[in-house]
Amino acid sequence: MRTRYLVSYDICHPKRLRRVAKAMEGYGTRIQYSVFECALDDKRVARLKAELHEMLHHEEDQVLFVSLGPEDSSHGLRIEAMGLPYLVRSRVVIV
Repeated sequence: MRTRYLVSYDICHPKRLRRVAKAMEGYGTRIQYSVFECALDDKRVARLKAELHEMLHHEEDQVLFVSLGPEDSSHGLRIEAMGLPYLVRSRVVIV
């Protein structure tokens, strides 16, 4: 079963920032510059965390994983925006 995550990152160095952003594009849908929605099973979460672990400077950078519950939850995902409207992005699955 896959869980939906909101993954947000704050990376201090531009080179590391580009590497993290590129890695994240393979796991989810970009919602904002440094925020992704990802539907991941346990194996893919572990793989993503291991990949990011190698890229980060752990004294300067931060990545947050916020669990939004099961992907197939009957509650559905609700995103409200202030300012610019939230646009639903097409989901791309990379295998």
